[in-house]
Amino acid sequence: MSDVDTDFTSAVATVGAMSADPGNEVKLRLYALYKQATVGDVEGKRPGFTNPVGRAKYDSWAKVSGMSANVAKEAYVRLVAELAG
Repeated sequence: MSDVDTDFTSAVATVGAMSADPGNEVKLRLYALYKQATVGDVEGKRPGFTNPVGRAKYDSWAKVSGMSANVAKEAYVRLVAELAG
């Protein structure tokens, strides 16, 4: 396992253990970076207006489309470090 993978795994565990709510915008950013790092580019249709949460998640993930998995992992680790900071 590379340093990036180890740091990413550790950051994911840190987020899971957080007691304070970082806010919706930060949670959407974390979600998008996590999905980009673990799945890749978003696929499928954008959810409709009757699913605002799914739509927000889709839009956030779509913003990082094209980002490589390693870059997404590094961005996720940096964001978590700022939150834990």
